Amino acid sequence: MAVRLFEGKEHASSYWRYRVSPPPELINKVLTFLKAHGDSVCELAVDVGCGSGQGTVLLAQHFSRVVGTDISPAQLEQALQHSTAPNISYRECPAEDLPFENGSVDLVTAMSSFHWFDHPQFLQEADRVLKPGGCLAILNYSLDLELSYGHCSRELNLICKEFYDSLQSHRHSHLGPGSRVLYEQIYNSLQYPVKEWEPSYWTQQVVPLSRYIGMMKSFSCYQLLLQKDPEEALRLSQDITQRLLSAMKVTSLETEVTMAVRYFYLLACKPPSQ
Repeated sequence: MAVRLFEGKEHASSYWRYRVSPPPELINKVLTFLKAHGDSVCELAVDVGCGSGQGTVLLAQHFSRVVGTDISPAQLEQALQHSTAPNISYRECPAEDLPFENGSVDLVTAMSSFHWFDHPQFLQEADRVLKPGGCLAILNYSLDLELSYGHCSRELNLICKEFYDSLQSHRHSHLGPGSRVLYEQIYNSLQYPVKEWEPSYWTQQVVPLSRYIGMMKSFSCYQLLLQKDPEEALRLSQDITQRLLSAMKVTSLETEVTMAVRYFYLLACKPPSQ
């Protein structure tokens, strides 16, 4: 990977506890695309930059074999602890140097990880390992999550927006103007003739407020602030937490809210004759 983050054991554990998994309907869109435009074979899927494996496990029921790859031993340790499917395995390796033979993989996915890679090298490597007719799926979600609770949803989201705005100045320089801009640029530059771009796909799930706070604190911009100024990071998270609780008129972080997540993704099929 071009940038190495998220490698501490505590951070890896928070990834497993708080990060959202792609919803089943989004995985189904990937599979539908593969079966409609690819070779309809579901033998081997490779989930690159798999982190703690939330996305990897979702592929297991659809493929004979699934391999999650990541450069972080701590993340892979979490993935192994929570993986029970016998057809899943994990490999420690860079995204730009995958341990698979030429033309051997049916589906390559990168779920919330592609923006950290060396983009041209990864795309070249994905093309190398994909079978003719194999598919590439690159998924991510935006930082601007939305919360709904009773009659105070608008107030909650104004508070959330302040949180996002406070973190923007701590974005890693590698991310540039934003990952959605990057993903669309990559989509436009891909030479595969069969491809699909979705800039805004909203999903919802009911979670305790603590899950939302934990997820936001796991983001790279918060983690970079935490490294630079731990006291300011703590002050910011405590302030936002108390303001959300006050707006909801509750005291428990286990109070459930509806969290809306906006995904964006690109899908592309390697030409059968390539």
